[in-house]
This record gives sequence, C-alpha cells and structure tokens, in this order.
Amino acid sequence: MSHTITAEPEEKQSSHTRRMTLNMGPQHPSTHGVLRVVLELDGESIFKATPDIGFLHTGIEKQCEALNWHQVITLTDRVDYLANLSNNLCYSLAVEKLLQMEIPPKAQYLRVLLAELTRINSHLVWLGTHALDIGAMTVFFLCFREREDILRLFEMFSGQRLMTSYIRIGGLALEPPRGWEKRVKTFIDGLPSKIDEYESLLNTNPIWLKRTKGVGKISVEEMLEIGLTGPCIRGAGIPFDARKMTPYSSYEKFQFEVPTSTDNDVYARYECRVREMRESAKIVQQAMAGMPEGPVQADAPKAVLPERERMKTQMESLIYHFKIVTEGISVPVGEVFQVVESPRGELGYYVVSDGTAKPLRVHMRTPSFGNLQGLPNMIESRGIADSIAIMGSLDFVLGDCDR
Repeated sequence: MSHTITAEPEEKQSSHTRRMTLNMGPQHPSTHGVLRVVLELDGESIFKATPDIGFLHTGIEKQCEALNWHQVITLTDRVDYLANLSNNLCYSLAVEKLLQMEIPPKAQYLRVLLAELTRINSHLVWLGTHALDIGAMTVFFLCFREREDILRLFEMFSGQRLMTSYIRIGGLALEPPRGWEKRVKTFIDGLPSKIDEYESLLNTNPIWLKRTKGVGKISVEEMLEIGLTGPCIRGAGIPFDARKMTPYSSYEKFQFEVPTSTDNDVYARYECRVREMRESAKIVQQAMAGMPEGPVQADAPKAVLPERERMKTQMESLIYHFKIVTEGISVPVGEVFQVVESPRGELGYYVVSDGTAKPLRVHMRTPSFGNLQGLPNMIESRGIADSIAIMGSLDFVLGDCDR
C-alpha cells in the first residue's frame, strides 16, 4: 500500500482535521485480485471510497468476435476463473437457443451437477480467503483441502483443473470417465461434516462475530438500484435466484432451498454462502440419483463435433468433423440474452449472430461488476479494518469485472 496526503483549504479545515488519501491495492492481497480502492480518510474513518478497476482488462468480449462459435468456449473459462463452468454453461445455452437445439437429458443433469460442484468450489475459495483476511488461518487450510478434491474431480472429467472447457455447445465435451459416480459420491456425502467443521470454528468465535456482525450494511433500495445480486441480495432478505426464477438445464426438476437472511451485513452473506454449499450438495446428490441414460451430446451433426470413435470409423462423421473444425458452424441470425445463477450472482450473456461462423457480439453481464458498485456505500463512514471484511463479503473476481 502507498499513500499521499492532501490538505483541504484552510477555511474548510478545522485545527483537528487532516484528510489522508490511501491507495488500498492494487497490490494489497485483501483486494482479491488487482483492485485499487482510493480511500479518503478522516483519522481511522473512511470518508469516501472510490473503486478503480481495469488492471486485469483482457478484452475478452472483443476477442469473441475474432473466433468461431466453438472456440469462444475457451474464453468464457477465463471471465470468472473460479466459476468457469458457469460461464461455459451460460454461453452454450445462449447459442443453443439461437440454434433451437434440444439437449439430451443426461447432458442437462451432468451440467447441473458440474455447475453445483463449481458453486461449492467457488464458495470454498471465498470462505478460505475471507476468513484469512480476518485472521482465521485454520479455515483457509480446511477449505482448500476440500477444494483440492473438487479440482481433482474436474481433472478426472476434463483433463484440466481450472480452465476445463467441458460444457460445450450441444452438450458436453466428453463422456464422463469410468468411476466418476463413486468419486463424486464419496466427496459429496462427506461434505456436510466438513461444513460443520468450518462453522464450529467461526459461528461462536467472538473475533469473527465482532468483525462481521452489523458491518457492511446497505439499504435494499440501494442494492436494487445499483444491481447487486447473488448472496449479497439474498443476505438482505430477497430470495432472487435464477435457478428458481428462470429455470434452465432441468433445474425445475430439483428440490432445493434458496438461503436468505434479513441481517444484510457481512455475517449474513457468510451465512447464505455456507448454507448454499449445503443446498448444492443436495442438488448433486439428486442429480446422481436421477441421472438419465443416453448420450451427452445433441444429435446435430452440422453443429456438434461427432464422437471420436465415429469420426475414426465413419466417413460422413469425418467430413462433419473436418468442416466444423476448419470452417466453424453457422448460427441463424438473431440475438438472445441468457441468464444463469453463478456463485457470485446473476450472470448473463447477450449473444448476437449475423449468420456467419463467428459471433457478431458477445457481451457478459457479470455479477462481480454489479456487486462491486455497492462497495462505496458499504464502507464509507466505517473503519479501515472494516473495509477488508466488507470487500471480502462481496466475493468479487476482478476478471469478472474487467473482462
């Protein structure tokens, strides 16, 4: 951190007041990426806070226009690198709407299962780092212990730990590997006891309660006006969840609760995310118990790459494979806006096609960008130490903001 001191005009400045401007970030670890927050301080109190983003800008939205429809999947992985499968899913659903493509039931259930594992994975990273910011180091180690199990599952499915590109236009990239059911079941059945362990360390910890209870409040009206979503808005008592409001990929067939709280503070957001992990575990269990039989890719040879075995043994499949890889697919002219519930809130993809092999426009409505806008209202008039807890409670990812 670095700081510069600026003085107010003498006629407006009392003999006891001296304002200081403090740069919180972009190198500070508690800003969770490369975020710079310009804090104007009056002693230990924050008088004004101004987020400064753009340090991680990659131009992903513009890059999408230079790649064919299938290649864009690899870019969606990198928008929110803690929820890459949620972005894969949102983009794929948008393109599938333009193609009017029907996705097989098994692929839909597997998409739900993977999206919920992604939610758990993201919340584990959030809880571990958020607790570490406030001084609870043990929780960090425990959360990353379970997160490692999930990354190994992703590697088992796709061959990659982070940028999996496993959810594709038309279904999934590959058939699930042999033995995946046992591995997933072992992990998900043991998760509730691990969450009990986190809560036993935090829920009655006086330091944790002091740092989170009553901190970071903001009115519901302001949240709705600014555009906060996800656990932030649910922590204020509004049960908005895209999985319930506008179900996609068979979510309407699953039974789960949308955790809410009316306290609208840092603790309420913590409580909602921990309860969400429990609900996600229930969804994964339901997906495994009701997993349909059948293919994991749509029957659309002009738009979906054929299975490897068919490509190697059937001339027609080989031709389709060659044309899709070399020329790309043509998507009918149109525009669509698709929403999913990412771990951070409402994630939307606006996709426009002009009928060619490349998108005309891909725009992401990312939840981190909306949630970050609530930061100034939450931390102004609070202490410097509170700013760390409040920033952590928003769970923003800077790649999700800058794109």
